[in-house]
Amino acid sequence: MTESALSQKIAPAPRGGRNLTIATVVGLALLALVVVSLVVRKDAFVLIAIVACALGLRELAAAWAVRDIHVPLLPLLVGSVGILVSSYTAGTEALLVSFLLTAGGVVVWRVLDGGGMIAMRDASAGTFAAAYIPFLAGFVMLMLSENDGARRVMLFILLVVANDVGGYAAGTLIGRHRMAPRISPNKTWEGLLGSVILALAVGIVAGSVLLRLSMVASAIVAMATVVTGTLGDLAESAIKRDLALKDMSDLLPGHGGVLDRLDSMLVAAPVTYLLLLILHTPGVS
Repeated sequence: MTESALSQKIAPAPRGGRNLTIATVVGLALLALVVVSLVVRKDAFVLIAIVACALGLRELAAAWAVRDIHVPLLPLLVGSVGILVSSYTAGTEALLVSFLLTAGGVVVWRVLDGGGMIAMRDASAGTFAAAYIPFLAGFVMLMLSENDGARRVMLFILLVVANDVGGYAAGTLIGRHRMAPRISPNKTWEGLLGSVILALAVGIVAGSVLLRLSMVASAIVAMATVVTGTLGDLAESAIKRDLALKDMSDLLPGHGGVLDRLDSMLVAAPVTYLLLLILHTPGVS
C-alpha cells in the first residue's frame, strides 16, 4: 500500500461543521413533538407525517429544478396526503392503490403540459419522488394503524435516532476509515459501529418496555434498522452529491432540510414494519 493510500485510509474524515448545540436543541424538540403526538393522539402524528412529506417533496423538487427537472408538485402533494391517510385508515392494499393513482396522476399531469421527452423525464422524476417519500412513509402509517401502533412507531423512531446519534458520536470521536468517501465523506466504519452499539442498547430496552419483545427479536429489529437506515442515508447523500448539494435545505438549523432527517427513516420503515409483523404478537403487549 502506498503512503498516499495509507493516509487516505486512516486520515480523520472531515467534519460537516454543524453547530452541535443548535442541532441538539432542534433534534430534541422534533423528538419531543413526535413523542407527544404519539402519546396524545395518533391522528396528530399522521398530520405531522403529512407536513414532513410535503416539505420533503418540496425540497426534492427545488433541488431537481436546479438541473432543469421540473416535477409536477401539486399532484404529488395531493397524492402524498392520499397515500398517508389511506394507508393509515385502510391498510396495505390502500397504500399500493393510492401510490399507483398518484404515480399515474403525476404522469398524466406532466404529459398534458406538453414537452415530449422532457415531459417523460419530469414525470419519471415525479414518480420516483412519490415512491421515495410518501410511499415509503406509508409503511410508518401501517405501523401506526395497529392497535399498539403508537408504541411500534415510537420504537421505530427511537431506533432511527439511536442509529443517527451513535453514528455521529462515534464517527466524530474515533472515525478514521471512510465507508463511502465518494458519496458521503463523513461516514465512517467506526461510526457504523457506534450506530450498531447504541441501536442495540436502545432497541433491547425499548423493545422490551414498549412491545415486550424478546432480546433476540429486539436485536434483529435494531440491526435491520441500522442497516437500512444507513443505506437510506447513503442513498440521499448520493442524490445530493449528484446535485452538488451539502443539504437539501436550511429549514432545520443544525440538521439541514427535512429530507436530511427523513432519509434513513424512509428506507428503514418497510423493513421495520415487516419485522414487527413477524416477530411481535400484539396480544402479548
